[in-house]
Amino acid sequence: MTAAQAQFQLDHPGVADGAAIWRIARDSKVLDLNSSYSYLLWCRDFAGTSVVARDETGEVAGFVTGYFRPERPRTLVVWQVAVDHGHRGHGLAGALLDGLTAKVRDSGRQVTTVETTITPDNTASQALFLSYARRHGAGVERQVLFDAGLFPDDGHLPEELYRIGPLA
Repeated sequence: MTAAQAQFQLDHPGVADGAAIWRIARDSKVLDLNSSYSYLLWCRDFAGTSVVARDETGEVAGFVTGYFRPERPRTLVVWQVAVDHGHRGHGLAGALLDGLTAKVRDSGRQVTTVETTITPDNTASQALFLSYARRHGAGVERQVLFDAGLFPDDGHLPEELYRIGPLA
């Protein structure tokens, strides 16, 4: 853990964190922004499979949201990862992913695989998840999950599935 990472406390989100998570997602300019309501629901219904990083004042500096695939109960799907602009470049996103894996395992859930989707132009997310795979001694399989033509909005790039596992 770097000194920058050590200044943050990793915690499961509460409903009161939904607005901050929505703002960080909006300000990322990279993530597909969901409704503010969906982030409130996420913090209520999927808090156990999500993590926030709190700075020294308790404010949310970054987040990772996830859920278990119903038909693959040992597969943790990472929905979104984002770090507030002022806290980028210090390894916090990687610490959030590692923290999520640890917190989920500490709760008694088995995680053998992590899945996420990344657009081909998002090199930062590609590097983040490939680094995560290396740290966890896991392989990475990639394939197109959702072709661009499936999206109703114009200009959406395909979403490539990254399947990381088995985790060490």
